[in-house]
Formats: sequence, C-alpha cells, structure tokens
Amino acid sequence: MHVPDGFINAPVSAVTGVIAAGAIAVSLRGARRELDERTAPLAGLVAAFIFSVQMLNFPVAAGTSGHLLGGALAAILVGPYTGVLCVSVVLLMQGILFADGGLTALGVNITDMAIVTTVVAYAVFRGLVKVLPRRRSSVTAASFVAALLSVPCAALAFTAMYALGGTTDVPVGKVLTAMVGVHVLIGIGEAAITALTVGAVIAVRPDLVYGARGLTAPLKLRVGGELIDAPAAEPVPAAARSARSARSTRRIWGIGLITALVLAGFVSFYASASPDGLEKVAHDKGIDAKEQPHRTGDSPLAGYGVKDISDARLSGGLAGLIGVGATVVVGSGVFWAVRRRRTQAAPAGPNAEAV
Repeated sequence: MHVPDGFINAPVSAVTGVIAAGAIAVSLRGARRELDERTAPLAGLVAAFIFSVQMLNFPVAAGTSGHLLGGALAAILVGPYTGVLCVSVVLLMQGILFADGGLTALGVNITDMAIVTTVVAYAVFRGLVKVLPRRRSSVTAASFVAALLSVPCAALAFTAMYALGGTTDVPVGKVLTAMVGVHVLIGIGEAAITALTVGAVIAVRPDLVYGARGLTAPLKLRVGGELIDAPAAEPVPAAARSARSARSTRRIWGIGLITALVLAGFVSFYASASPDGLEKVAHDKGIDAKEQPHRTGDSPLAGYGVKDISDARLSGGLAGLIGVGATVVVGSGVFWAVRRRRTQAAPAGPNAEAV
C-alpha cells in the first residue's frame, strides 16, 4: 500500500504531511512511557523485522500479492506510540533508499500505514483482551483479529484520501470496492504473520510483549478438586534477576536480527512477483494515470536491488541485508535517544516517582 507520487494532489499530501508530523511528535513523547530497559533495545529490531517481512509478498488472488503492513505487530509488541515510530522509520528508509513510496506522498503513507493501522489495531486489541480470558492464547487471538481489521481500515483511509485529493477522475465507489475487497484478503496474511510472531515472543518472554502486560492470570493449582493460588517462588536476588533478563533479551535480539536478515537476504527471492493490492487496483482502475517518477528512482538500491549487480538473487539479497542493517541502526538510534530523554527527565532523589 505504498502510495507513489502523483496519486494524491499536493494540498491533501501537505495536510497528511502535517498530520504525520504531529503524530510523530506525539508518539515521540508517548514512547518515553512505553520504552524501558527491556523493550527499548527491541524497538529497533521490530522496525527491522517489519522491513524484512514487507519484502515477502505473498500471493492473494487473481494475480495480486500482499505484504505485511506491520502496524498491529509493532503496537502489540512495543506499544502504540512506539509502533507508529517503528513503521514510520520503515517507510522513511523504503522511500529514501529503495524508491518505494513517494517522497511527496510520505505523509500519505505514514498516515495510512503507520497511524491508521496502529491506532485501529491497538484499539481493537485492547477491547478484545478486556473481554477474553486472561491467558496468553487470548493475546494471540486478539492479535489476529486486530491485524485482520487494520488492513481494510487502511484501505478505507486511502480511499478517503483519494476522494479528497485523487488526481484522476475514477469514481470513488469503484476504488472503495476494489481496495477493500483485495485488502480483506491481504488482511488474513497480515493477521497470520502478526499472531505467529506475537505468539512466538510471548511463549518465551511474555514480559517483552507490551500488549500482554498485566494480562497473565496468577498460576493456580488444583488440590482436592479446588483451585488454589500456587505458592510463591523463592525470591531471586535483584542482580541475578537483572543479569538473567539481560542475557535472555540479548538472545532474543540476536535471534530476531538473524531471522530478519535471513528473510530479507534469502527468503525474499522467493516472494511473489505479482503487483501488490494498491498496484493492482491502480493499474486496473486507472488511478495511476498521473503517477510521477520517484525522486530517488536512480539510487543504487532502487527497486530493492543493488545497482550494477546483474545476478538477481545476489542483487536482491544484498539490498535486503543493507535495508535490514540500515533500519535497525536508524531505528535503534531513534529509540535509544527517546529512552535517554526519559532517563534524563526522570526526577532524582529517594522520593522520586517512577516515570
């Protein structure tokens, strides 16, 4: 759903740019409350993972493919404010390095793919976990539904922006029907990827899943046909607990980074070559009639390939590896700075309140 330059006119693009800038500013402040010593190192990894999985277009129907948007996944793993920043970092890297998504349309893309998906998904997720049983499987199920709904909502948002500032005269009703129809199918893939990823993390480190905090019911034992609270575990010294948590976090970070590199560098070669949902609708309905060339279309990595390398597998793999590396570096830098601001803003002294 990366919108190229020329689909949406300048006034609407400018308005969405203001909306995106405001949302990022709010998210930078909100992320200070979400990021702590456990999740801050992982936020950059989440951005890199989303970048890598977005390279894996999966077939949908009738010569159309889809890929992860990532708003639901990011919001549930690291929080909605941090999630907006994660997807925004991905879109920025894709637009600048890979000529994917127009630069004048960056506000459109951030509004649609980062803000709408994250807000919708997290609102649905929180609503579901309040009514579902308090167990880990409920978090996974809520993740599936939230991700599923976020994709057609993003399609609706694009249609609304097209209705306000589309550069062609294709009837909005036709755009709406086509966009929502194909993105409902893409949403199923989004939901499966999100649920599998959240389920995998929550199985080994539920404390790292932002959306699962405070949702795990206390352990119960059945004694004489009655459920009673399990006895408390022996207390672990704080230093040992901290060291154990740090080792576990580093292990997950390493596994996650290797997974992202493998997906982007190797598995992406086998992704579907069919146009994605927006490309297919734009071509079939004619809303791409005034598409403009990308401003970085001649960059060395444009089109997710390394310029002057003729071997397609090697070219795409190297581009994927570079993209993951650049995204994790930029993302980690952003979240480290946000975390540092939170630490500096925390009041000092024995009576200080937690921030």
